[in-house]
Amino acid sequence: MGFKCGIVGLPNVGKSTLFNALTRTAAAQAANFPFCTIEPNVGEVSVPDERLEKIAAIAKSKEILPARLNFVDIAGLVKGASKGEGLGNQFLANIRQTDAIAYVLRCFSDPDVVHVTGTIDPLADAETVETELMLADLESLEKRIGGLEKKIRSNDKEAEQTLDLVKRAIAVLGEGRPARHVERTPDEEKPFRELQLLTSKPVLYVCNVDEDSANTGNEMTKKVAGYAKANDAASVVISAKIEAELAQLDDDEQAEYLETIGLSEPGLNRLIRQGYELLGLQTFFTAGPKETRAWTIVKGTKAPAAAGVIHTDFERGFIRAQTIAYDDYVSLGGEIPAKEAGKARDEGKEYVVADGDVILFKFNT
Repeated sequence: MGFKCGIVGLPNVGKSTLFNALTRTAAAQAANFPFCTIEPNVGEVSVPDERLEKIAAIAKSKEILPARLNFVDIAGLVKGASKGEGLGNQFLANIRQTDAIAYVLRCFSDPDVVHVTGTIDPLADAETVETELMLADLESLEKRIGGLEKKIRSNDKEAEQTLDLVKRAIAVLGEGRPARHVERTPDEEKPFRELQLLTSKPVLYVCNVDEDSANTGNEMTKKVAGYAKANDAASVVISAKIEAELAQLDDDEQAEYLETIGLSEPGLNRLIRQGYELLGLQTFFTAGPKETRAWTIVKGTKAPAAAGVIHTDFERGFIRAQTIAYDDYVSLGGEIPAKEAGKARDEGKEYVVADGDVILFKFNT
């Protein structure tokens, strides 16, 4: 479905190192100077999910296909980007194409790695990025007012609703708060999204720490966690340096290395899961002898639309969805025992798919 989480931050905070580790490639050049990432790099990653192997083992599947998520490495931002400073215009255009934003914040000291401002202050860095995005949003909104007022004079009711949203968003931004804080009703969600505001996107603060702080974080990450909570965002602690080293090892060597440094899993797993959660996504499964596969849908998706993720014909000709909850599938030992126990349900068009459902769609061709 092409969900994209943009990775942003000031130059030299570890963005490209993190992206390289995520994709296990050197597609994004990591270097100790600003703007080493000129074009956005998109990397598709697997979403870690221990349920997949359990389902595949029961279904005796030949292949396992995990859910996928796109991360976009975007050129470093500097103060004044909203006015075109540095690579500002390009930065803002690339951000607009993402569904959520991960701010990489430097939470480590290293005299060998320069900081663009000369001071290590993750909260100041976060505020610099957020301020530039808010200024860009303000400019975008103010430009809309004249056209909307003209439409209103022609009795355009939709324009009235949009102008009301625009003015409320300007008021929130004027208070120094991101547009995601604008209060709105369910009916206003669609027109609000159509405003395409940069600061309306969900945010994850990624605290890039030194190796010694990878497990428990440090004083800087604690401040970021508090800041995130106050701003309706999430945070995660990760060491880009450790992740870069892990990316060069095979699975067995990774497990040994993680045990040596006292970590239960790669930090990237937490980052990917947080990104998945940030986008409001969940997983359902299909399983059989050929393959067990995880499919990504937005929370609240109904059965026909979920079927359409597999193939548009499935949605168009949807009849019903044979659905088994994950816990039932695993505890009972698969589809046939679940049927015998009465745990395989036939769900119709109004069924809202639950996370972990194992589904077999019935449809007309």
